Amino acid sequence: MRVRRFGAGIIMVAAGAAAVCAAAGEAVAGAPIAQPDQGRVGMHLSPEETRAVASGPVPAIVTMFVPLNRMGAGLHPETEIYRDEKGGVHASLRQVVMEAAEHPGGSVIVYVNAPGTRGGRVLDIYQSWD
Repeated sequence: MRVRRFGAGIIMVAAGAAAVCAAAGEAVAGAPIAQPDQGRVGMHLSPEETRAVASGPVPAIVTMFVPLNRMGAGLHPETEIYRDEKGGVHASLRQVVMEAAEHPGGSVIVYVNAPGTRGGRVLDIYQSWD
């Protein structure tokens, strides 16, 4: 019998994702997204949920377990967040979520990536607004 072992980091990411739901309280009903062909699962947060996450402890808690160099950000074309000449995003998780939350219709999609996929990133977040 073969036993699969998962790293503590993956368990912490799952806990972070659960914290996203808990932090926003009953209001969180985010739409789950499964992309098994791309090795990730995620959740689309509504504008209300995005604001709740931006103003709560979740970004700080997630960052305690997932370093910024293991996160990716898909920024809105009108973002004011700094990107370097190589496309690297220079912002915290809170800044990415907060920027989306501050715009009309602003929301985020958060993905947790399977180990060894997506260039080693554990978490990807995409901004969207009207």
